Amino acid sequence: MTRHELGPAAPVGLQPRDALLRVRELDAWYGAAQILRGVSLQVGRGEVVALMGRNGAGKSTTLKAIMGLVRRRAVDLSFMGVPLQRLRPFEVARLGMGYVPEERRVFTDLTVAENLALGALPPRRWPGGEPAATWTPDALYTLFPPLAPLRDRQAGTLSGGEQQMLTVARTLMGNPFLLLLDEPSEGVAPIVVDQMVSMIHTLRARGASILLSEQNVPFARQVATRAYVLEKGVIRYSGALAPLLDDETLRREYLTL
Repeated sequence: MTRHELGPAAPVGLQPRDALLRVRELDAWYGAAQILRGVSLQVGRGEVVALMGRNGAGKSTTLKAIMGLVRRRAVDLSFMGVPLQRLRPFEVARLGMGYVPEERRVFTDLTVAENLALGALPPRRWPGGEPAATWTPDALYTLFPPLAPLRDRQAGTLSGGEQQMLTVARTLMGNPFLLLLDEPSEGVAPIVVDQMVSMIHTLRARGASILLSEQNVPFARQVATRAYVLEKGVIRYSGALAPLLDDETLRREYLTL
C-alpha cells in the first residue's frame, strides 16, 4: 500500500473472487506508446466506483482496455468470472458489459427511437437465475424525460446533452450488468448532469454496477463511494471516496488542474 492509499481496493466484505469486474496489473498501448502500467481495480455488484485523475491520466484508456478497444495485457482481466483477454469488444458486450464513450456516438440519421432499438438485447439473468434489470424504451423515457418528446426526432438534431442521454439510454437497452461511463458530466448543461446523477442512483438501486471515469469532483461525490486515482497511467490512490475528496493535499496533487 502506498502512502496515498487510505483504504482497501475493494469495499469491506468484498473478496477478490466476489468482484463483478477484476483487473490486475493491466497494461495498455496506443501503437508503441504504453499508456497504462500495472493498473489494478475491481468493482462489486451494485457498486459505483469512480476512476479519477487529470486529463491524460489514463482514465479513458482504462475503460477502452477493459472493453478490448486498445492493445492490452493483464495478469487478470475478468468479468463475472469470464476471462476477457481474448475477447473482442462485441463479445465483451454480449457478456453484459455496457460502454458509454466520452464522445457522443449516436446514429445521426436515425431517430431517437431507432437508436434505442439498435441497442436492444434480450433480458438477462444473474448467475443462479435471478432476473437482472431489464430496460425498455418507455422505462428509459421515464429515466431521461427530455428524450420522451424527441423519440421521432433525428438524433443528429439533438443538443449535446440530449445526445449524451441518448447514448447512455441506447447502451442500457443492452441490459448491462456493468456500465462503463466515460466522463458523463463533461461539456453538458447542469440539468443534464442532474439527469446523470439520477440515472446512476436508479441503476444502482436496480442492482447494476458502474465504473465511472470522471474528473468532476462534485459529480463523483454525489454518486460514488470508492475511487481509484490515476496519474500517468499508474494507480496512485485506491480507497473510499470521501477521504480523498476531503483531503486538500491529495486533491491538489492528483485532481486539480
